[in-house]
Amino acid sequence: MARGVSGNQERELISEQIQIERKVFSFSLRENPRGRFLRITEDVGGRRDTIIIPSTGLPQVVALLNRVVEADEEAGPPLIAPES
Repeated sequence: MARGVSGNQERELISEQIQIERKVFSFSLRENPRGRFLRITEDVGGRRDTIIIPSTGLPQVVALLNRVVEADEEAGPPLIAPES
């Protein structure tokens, strides 16, 4: 779902949200004259933190996340149950 260029010359290519426990994560692939990037925003009770990853680094991030998921699965059940 490509969206138009805003006043600051930034274009949103796709935007998705997921909720995990009490946190909402927003993933927005955007581009501007300096390049394309992924903006990840964590919202917990109105407090927001954001990181920006240049699109050139996305394959490395995906590879790292895959290794983390694999390690989590291999570790078995958590010692402390997650909050509901």
